[in-house]
Order: sequence, then structure tokens, then C-alpha cells
Amino acid sequence: MNGLPHLAARLGHQFRQPSLLRQALTHRSHGGINNERLEFLGDSVLNCVVASLLYNNFPKLPEGDLSRLRSHLVKESTLSELATALDIGSCLLLGEGELKSGGWRRPSVLADALEAIIGAIFLDGGFAAAAATVTQLYQSQLTDLDPQRLGKDPKTLLQEYLQGRKLALPQYTVLATQGEAHCQTFRVECSIPALGINTQGEGGSRRAAEQLAAQAAYEVASHA
Repeated sequence: MNGLPHLAARLGHQFRQPSLLRQALTHRSHGGINNERLEFLGDSVLNCVVASLLYNNFPKLPEGDLSRLRSHLVKESTLSELATALDIGSCLLLGEGELKSGGWRRPSVLADALEAIIGAIFLDGGFAAAAATVTQLYQSQLTDLDPQRLGKDPKTLLQEYLQGRKLALPQYTVLATQGEAHCQTFRVECSIPALGINTQGEGGSRRAAEQLAAQAAYEVASHA
């Protein structure tokens, strides 16, 4: 755990109780006191701070949009990206099985550890300290945030784009289905006759293929 001082520096918080940071990095597979309780605490602190940041940064957004943006910012994939940028994986204490299976790079493990760290900072320095760390972590995320698109799936984005221009909704057609019943691949076409757009998507389910086809159609339509 020689990297803890460097991790603390990247977090922008110097721990008065370094044992809290160590606990936050201890996966349950390692045995003894682990980070699950700190994760529970950190999750609540994180949601509160992110909600406050969104409320202050987007004063005109309604409650529904704020909730959608918060869900995106605190979901597992976003947290694991932040944890990877902080190099949290190299500091984790994992059991032998987790080490062999690459637990130090698993998104769920990284996301949980980051939440636990936020909980540890809250206990060590209070809410203001935890809020300062979260604000620092999300600074670039908030700068690049597009409230109109973020958190919406491609089919929804495409539908809203067409409705805003009073155009008919897209038509989705299954062009091909391959593979055995338990492992099929679908190829779907998204057609927008009014714009002369026909795009395709391929995925492990019809819905996944439709989303990919819709994404391609949205990119063409919005940049036309």
C-alpha cells in the first residue's frame, strides 16, 4: 500500500486517519474489515453532492432531466472510468481469487471502491471535504455535459429529433437473423423515408441492433 499517499494527493485530501483509506480499498475477498459499509455511506454522499452540482450548474433544467443526468454521472461505468483515471486499481487489497480473475480492473469493483473512498473522506474530514473531492472529480464531466443528449438511448434521441421537425417516426426492419436460438445475431435497418436515410445495426438482440441502427441514423440526420 505504498501508493496511498500518492492516491490521497490525486484525490485532493490528506487523511488524518489513513486507516480509513486502507479500509476503503479493501475488497471483501481480502478478509477482515472491508469497504462495503464505507461504500454504502459514500454512495449517499456522492448522490447528494452530484445532485447539488447539477442543481447549481443547470438552473433551468426540470427535476426529470436532473434525475436523468445524476443517474448517468453516478452509474457504474462512469465511476469505474473515474477510478481508472485515479489508478485506484493498483491500490486495491484483493483476495487471491479476485487477483487471479483481474478484480483490480473490474468495473464493479472499481466503482464500489471509489464510493467507499468518498465515504472514507466524509468520515475523515466531514461533508465539505467529501464535496470538494467529488467536485474536483466531476469538473471535466460537468464542463462537457450535454443535458439534451446525455442519458438518452439512441432510439429516444432519434425520435425526439424527428418529432421536433414534425417528421414521421423511423421504421425498423429485421433484415437477417443468424445463429442458434441461444446465441443469435440480429441485423436491423432503420429507415427514415422523409430524409432518405437507411442505416443498419447488428447486435445480440433485436433491441440492441435497433439501438445501433438508430444511433447511425441520428448521426447522419443531425449532421446533414
